[in-house]
Amino acid sequence: MNGVFVMISSIFCMILLYYSLLTISGVYYRGKHQNRETLHHYPNVDIFIPACNEGKVIGKTLEAVLKLKYPGNVHIYVLNDNSQDNTGEIVEAFREKFKNIYHVQVPAGEPKGKARVLNYGLEISASEYFMVYDADNQPEPESLKLLMEAAETTVNGAGAVGYVRTLNEKKNWLTRMISLEFQVFQLLMQSGRWLLFQTGSLTGTNMLVKRSFIEKIGKYDVYALAEDAEMTLRITKAGGLLPIVPQAVTWEQEPEKLKVLIKQRTRWLQGNLYLLEKMFTSFEYYKGKTLIHTLQQILVYVVFLVFLMVSDFWFIAGILGYVKLSLQMPMLLIWYVSYLVYTVQLFSAQAVEKTISPLNMFIGFILYFTYAQLFIFLFFRSLFYYVKAKRKNTIIPWEKTIRF
Repeated sequence: MNGVFVMISSIFCMILLYYSLLTISGVYYRGKHQNRETLHHYPNVDIFIPACNEGKVIGKTLEAVLKLKYPGNVHIYVLNDNSQDNTGEIVEAFREKFKNIYHVQVPAGEPKGKARVLNYGLEISASEYFMVYDADNQPEPESLKLLMEAAETTVNGAGAVGYVRTLNEKKNWLTRMISLEFQVFQLLMQSGRWLLFQTGSLTGTNMLVKRSFIEKIGKYDVYALAEDAEMTLRITKAGGLLPIVPQAVTWEQEPEKLKVLIKQRTRWLQGNLYLLEKMFTSFEYYKGKTLIHTLQQILVYVVFLVFLMVSDFWFIAGILGYVKLSLQMPMLLIWYVSYLVYTVQLFSAQAVEKTISPLNMFIGFILYFTYAQLFIFLFFRSLFYYVKAKRKNTIIPWEKTIRF
């Protein structure tokens, strides 16, 4: 039994060391001054904005996109996926005023979802690059230019990935927690992996992709709810690199209610379960740089889950005295170190992003006991619906995030 605990402790320590290294690398890369080369020629870009009942937000999104300072030609395609609200009317008003805005009615079809809509956008457009913004995004003016400079100056660049910040961070504690999550895992961890391994992951929005790579690997997988992660794997397998550009920022709404968050994250997790199923049934995901993405996927959605549950059990059992003192002390020590590393990540992100405040610091202290624990519930909820759909041989429905 002692040998098993030693093995578990060793693995736990290696994971903590890895995440500590990622955090340090991410902080360094985020704070490093990026000397981007000004291009002699800025390729044409098609901007895709998938929209389904986005009347509450689409106007502000188009206003922000129109303010992008990009030296090349930009064509803005609002891909209207059969909206039943006033989305079409708002987009039409913009189309009549601006020649580079196109209001595209996407034909009805199955399966429903963002991947199918983006594939249609690829069919009716022709620019060398395409950019994706969700319908609730407000990109900063320089973001597209910075992404293009990174993509064009990176050897084997297949595009570039920016940073998604929370527009409504100060709304309530939940939005602050989501914002902290993004600051750590969508910024510092992404930046750290790029610095250490030259691997970046598409984020679904605020991302630039070179069309020639799509022609090489094929369009979006319409059955992938996490279409961005699935395409990342295929781009990486094809030898493409996706540099991370922290300075290229877009601002995005995040769920303000727990019910909305649960539905959104269930969809995300179902999409990642789809990828895990592929990874566990094919060796093609364990070669070259694709291996890094595969291990990251397994680390987040399998290893992290297991250790989160084990650490919870061991912490409670240790506090209640249900384990021997000889085992209790080292395992509790590992738990405390894990909590320390997790909290340091949160505070590092706040320091880098200059979002430190007494309330955010307090939320950083309690995040592990609250928001992080929600992952256990979300995983098993998603697994239940995923297995249910597989057994009935039905398509998992696309759950749209509610706007406000």
